Parts: sequence; structure tokens; C-alpha cells
Amino acid sequence: MADDFRVLIVDDDFHVAKLHAAYVDSVAGFLALAPVGTASLALQAIHSLRPDLVLLDVYLPDASGLDLLQQLDVDTIILSAASDTASVRVAFRRGALGYLLKPFTAESLSQQLRSYARYRRLLGQPGALDQDGVERAKRALIPGDVTPSSKPRSATEAAVLESLAPGEQYSAAEVAARVGVSRATAQRYLSSLADDGAVDIQLRYGTTGRPEHRYGLPAR
Repeated sequence: MADDFRVLIVDDDFHVAKLHAAYVDSVAGFLALAPVGTASLALQAIHSLRPDLVLLDVYLPDASGLDLLQQLDVDTIILSAASDTASVRVAFRRGALGYLLKPFTAESLSQQLRSYARYRRLLGQPGALDQDGVERAKRALIPGDVTPSSKPRSATEAAVLESLAPGEQYSAAEVAARVGVSRATAQRYLSSLADDGAVDIQLRYGTTGRPEHRYGLPAR
């Protein structure tokens, strides 16, 4: 869909890159671009495709991913088997937003991507941030470390949240019908609740193959 975050995977192992692309495509709001396997191809793809996010391996055949990282002006998360402390420090020093050690599960990457989506939504709101807003954006990048906002919920926002039953997933249209508001209103409040970590967003494919965003309470 047009508003999906477009993700470029940079990994020289074709099978691993294909698997990670499938992981990305399974997360609501994300679309995997065709993976590339070298630093030079990554630079070309970033220049031509303008991805929102790069998932970058450290070990590439023509350059270190960490050296490539300092050349990139795009949000980047490291996906690598490089577990030495020096690599991790360099990655964060050069601007990586996250570091996920291989091998990892689809759910681990899904959590990282959902955290990134919360981060982008928080920084996509109009107006300047106060310090609390900056801290919330920083925390949003850490899976499972989202602190709910202390601001009071409006009656409609509370009703949207209360319409979600534990263990169930709903479309925005279903939530709208349960609460008695328009779909656009339900969508707006669901996105706000997702920013706070009060709601999780999943992706489900219907019988037509068209992906649908589903909303539910986070597993505790």
C-alpha cells in the first residue's frame, strides 16, 4: 500500500535475504523491496528507490556493513551475526537505530519493525517536541519498552480501547462499528493507541490476497 514503510534488505546470502523479506512483508505497514547483496548495489538501490528503512548485514563481500553505514542518510537497523562488542558500539556510534543478532525469529524482527513504526509515527506528528516527546520516541525503538502516555484519554479513545477483547484482532471498520464512530476516526485513535504501546497492529491476508491491518491488545 502507498503508506507502507519501504524496506531494503542488504545481505549477501540470497536465501537469508529472501526469508527476511518474507518476515518484513508479514508485518502490517511494511513492504520489502528486492534485496541486494553488496555494498555497491545497496548504494545504487538507496539512491534509486529511496527506502524508508535499511536492514543491513555487517558481513558483505565488497565492504563492511559498518563502513557502509556511515555513508547512509537513511534509517538503518543492523541484522548480523557479528556479536562482538566493538561492532555493536560502532554500529550505534554511526547511527544504527537497532541491532538484531542472527539467527532471529520472525516475531523478533516483527517486534523491531513495529517499534520502528511507533518511532516514525511519534516523529511524524506536527509541531515541535518537548523533552517527554523525545524520550518517548527513543523508548519506542526498543521492543517491549514502550511506556504508556500519562495523558488522560478522551472518551472516544477510551471507548476504542475498551472495544478490544483480549486475544482477539479487529479491523478498523469492525472497531468503528463496535464504538459507533466513522472508520477514519477509529483508525486515527487506533494509531494513537499503537504509538502508546496500548494496541498492537498485525497484518492478515483475506481471501482476495489483499492485506488488512488488524488491531488487538498486546500479549502480556
